[in-house]
Amino acid sequence: MPRYVVTATWTDQGVRDATATLERARQVRQLLSELGAAMEQIYWTLGRYDVVTIMTAPDDETIAAGVLVADGRRRAHRASRLRSTTASASCSGVRHEKPSSRVAP
Repeated sequence: MPRYVVTATWTDQGVRDATATLERARQVRQLLSELGAAMEQIYWTLGRYDVVTIMTAPDDETIAAGVLVADGRRRAHRASRLRSTTASASCSGVRHEKPSSRVAP
């Protein structure tokens, strides 16, 4: 199943409700489960993003729907998503050839 990195920044409402962040995470997990997706990891971060998650979903449409619904429910954050791949998957399509011993003219 494709894996996605989803980043979020809290809105003013999200900052005011910061103590509810664990409950919001539980609700997002539940929503994703209902859509056939999952949140594998969640990290609360300092810096550009307030939350970084690793999610899986059957396709781009499912993860987009989950993020849009989660964004709209409480208006506590704004999210963006990135489809990701592993190093081995990225390199599997690369053909490895021996370098030519021929010198270019």
